[in-house]
Amino acid sequence: MEINIAQLVVGVAPLELHNPAMPTAEEKAAFTERLQFAMRRAPETPQGPTELALHFNLRYRGAHPISPQTAHKWLSGRTIPTADKLQTLAEWLDVDLHWLHYGPPPGDAKRTVPKPRARGEKYPLSPEALELASKIEALTPHHRYLVQELISQFYGDADKD
Repeated sequence: MEINIAQLVVGVAPLELHNPAMPTAEEKAAFTERLQFAMRRAPETPQGPTELALHFNLRYRGAHPISPQTAHKWLSGRTIPTADKLQTLAEWLDVDLHWLHYGPPPGDAKRTVPKPRARGEKYPLSPEALELASKIEALTPHHRYLVQELISQFYGDADKD
């Protein structure tokens, strides 16, 4: 029988190598990818951790705002925000809270990105959206049709969801 010194001295169980409540490096990296994807879709696209912290703090109603260093940890995969901060991020970035924190549900393998907005629901105008729209508008009618078909292929038939 193996005796652990910690058990003899203070009567505690040996330490586990991984705490299941703590996110793994892979989970943190996956969260970072989802956060960056959601930020690219946002009407105000923060450029870097300082802008992320500024935009986040304008919306967060909790007692402790975040620092640019905390935002950097979110963007570099070093940590995942607490539940209240995840809620603020999800509301601000207009994404599902579960998707942002954990990714798509296991039974939802066919959709790995947030759903497009409903027909008639407008996206907030951003400089990137305006630039893209002007480029599409400059295409020939046939090429605009091809772009529309390509988008339909990416999103599938959004009307049937």
